[in-house]
Amino acid sequence: MSTEIRFGVIGLGLMGREFASAAARWIHLTDLDVRPVLIGACDTSEKAFEWFRTNVTSLRILTTNYQELLARDDIDAIYCAIPHHLHAQVYCDIIRAGKHLLGEKPFGIDLAANEKITDAIRQNPKVLVRCSSELPFYPGGIAIIRSLLEEDFGDIVEVESGLLHSSDLNPDKPINWKRIIEFNGEYGCMGDLGMHALHVPLRFGWFPSRVRAQLTKIVKERPDGKGGKVPCKTWDNATIFGEVDLPGSHSFPITFHTKRIAPGETNTWFLKVIGTKRSMAFSTKYPRTLQVMEYKSGGVQAWQQIDLGYQSAYATITGGIFEFGFTDSILQMWAAYCDELAHGRHDMQQPFYCATPEEAHQTHLVFTEALRSHATAWKG
Repeated sequence: MSTEIRFGVIGLGLMGREFASAAARWIHLTDLDVRPVLIGACDTSEKAFEWFRTNVTSLRILTTNYQELLARDDIDAIYCAIPHHLHAQVYCDIIRAGKHLLGEKPFGIDLAANEKITDAIRQNPKVLVRCSSELPFYPGGIAIIRSLLEEDFGDIVEVESGLLHSSDLNPDKPINWKRIIEFNGEYGCMGDLGMHALHVPLRFGWFPSRVRAQLTKIVKERPDGKGGKVPCKTWDNATIFGEVDLPGSHSFPITFHTKRIAPGETNTWFLKVIGTKRSMAFSTKYPRTLQVMEYKSGGVQAWQQIDLGYQSAYATITGGIFEFGFTDSILQMWAAYCDELAHGRHDMQQPFYCATPEEAHQTHLVFTEALRSHATAWKG
C-alpha cells in the first residue's frame, strides 16, 4: 500500500492546477510506493476555488488565509506558487510551521529575501525544502544527467543551457505581475526562468566564478487593462556569460539564456554539454531527439541523433514508443519530490532529485552579479 503525503496548495493559479492534475494522474506511475493527497487549498481570490472544488475530491479545506493550512495536523507538506515578493514571508512561515515545502522559483524576490529563507531552512533541518524545476525531467535531460554521472566526457569544453519562450512577444499583451518590478523583482526574466537553465549545471558543480551579462528590455510599456499604458520595467531577455574554474584542472565557458521574447519558441528548454571525449545536447523543441557525439583520438567527429521515445526517470504505464510532454515532466518532478520525502535522498529509485535551496541560493548569486555586471558594463 502506498504511503500518503498530505498536501496543502498555496496559490491556485496555473501551476497550482498542474500539481492537482499531477496528483490525480498518480496511477500513471507504476512502481512508486508513495503518493500525494491534496487536503487543503488557499488563494487570496475565491474565484480560484471553483476549479479545485469541482475537480479535487480529497479537499477538506478551501481558504483565503494560508495560516489555516499551516495550523492543520492533517497537512504534511505544502506546494507554494505565489508571486516572488511574497516568497520570503510565506516560505519562512511554512518552514517554521514544520511543513515540508516544494516552492516555486526563485525562492525570494532578491538575494536578501533568499537569505531569509535560507536561514529559516537552516533553523529547521527536519523540513525537506525543494525548488520547482520540472524540465530537466524530460527523457533527454535525464539521459544527459545519467551520462554525466556515469560516463567520461573527458575535459569539459563548454556548457550552454536555457529556457526560451515568446509569451511576451505581443506588445499588446496586458501587463501582469511578472512584468512589474515590485512583484517580480529586478531579476526580471532571470528570476522567473533561471532555475530551469541553472539546475543541471549547478548540480554538477559548475558554478561560475566570473559572470558577464547582456540584459535587454524590448517592450518598455504595456496595456494596463484599463485603456491606458504603464511602464514595463522588468528585463525581457538575459544572456549570462560565465566562466567555471575546475579545481586542479582548467576553466571553461558556460552560457545561460533566459528569454521571454524569443520569436518562434513556445517554451523551449535546452542543455548542451561539450567534452573532449563525449558531447550531448537536448532540446524540448525536439522532445524525442537526443544528440550524442563520441570521440576517440584520431577518430571521426560525428553527431548521432537518437530517438528517445518515452524513457522517464520513474516508470509509467506509457509505452516506450510514445512521446513525452510537459505534464509528464511535472509528474516526474513530483515523483522525485515525494520519493525523496518518503525515502531520503540516498534511497530514491533514481539519482536525480529536485532543485535544492542551496542551488536556489546559487542562482541568486549569479543573478545579482549579472545585474551588477550589466550595470557596470554599460555605464558611460
